[in-house]
Amino acid sequence: MTSQVPTQPSEETLGETIGRLRSFQKPSRGAPAYSRFVNRPFGRLLAAASYRRGLTPNGVTAISGMLSLTAIVVIFLTTPSLVVAVVVTALLVLGYAFDSADGQLARLRGGGSAAGEWLDHVVDCAKINLLHVAVLIGLTRTDLDERWLGLPLAYVVVANVFFFTFILGDLLKRSKRVQPPTQDAPASVLRSLLSVPTDYGLLCLAFLLWGAPTVFAVAYGVLLVGNVGYLALGLPKWFRDVKSLDAPERR
Repeated sequence: MTSQVPTQPSEETLGETIGRLRSFQKPSRGAPAYSRFVNRPFGRLLAAASYRRGLTPNGVTAISGMLSLTAIVVIFLTTPSLVVAVVVTALLVLGYAFDSADGQLARLRGGGSAAGEWLDHVVDCAKINLLHVAVLIGLTRTDLDERWLGLPLAYVVVANVFFFTFILGDLLKRSKRVQPPTQDAPASVLRSLLSVPTDYGLLCLAFLLWGAPTVFAVAYGVLLVGNVGYLALGLPKWFRDVKSLDAPERR
């Protein structure tokens, strides 16, 4: 459904813009807790503000990418400390919020574009890879045993498999014209909580521990284990979902 976009953003208040955005939200079904309850509302506010400033979705994607890249460069170039931890966390959290805002802004403006979706996924892929590489480099500046360095190496593999599986599954379903769940579909809070280890927002918050490398490494490792477990449980189910796309259509 195409939104009824005012001729000029100034024709409505910020509150009215946010209110309209609520009707254009993606389904919450399966969304991890932080992304669903914190990042999406934060992104909604940023999307409304961006709309009123005349920004484009691609421009918001660029802002998201620059904030995340700045955080990654800080991790890469500095020694872990409390100050660095706070700066990095703030940049990553804000970058993630803008990552939510670009899609919401696109829907507010009447719908996104293939180029915009491509750009968003490319930025996300680069961010995921570079962040874990930066963690690897950052941990070499600490007194941690070198065996801890296996964590970011494993994490980057798991994160890439997860990302590719999600993107390819969505692409195949759309190629078969399978409709996504509607906004009216029940969104389980329990499911959102169970998928918390996979939440990129939680990974961003974990960097508050960056000033205490051992504590950070343990928390980072716990998130990695959670991602591995979720992926191991999810892959068979996702394979069955994709396999069902080839089933003959019943009449």
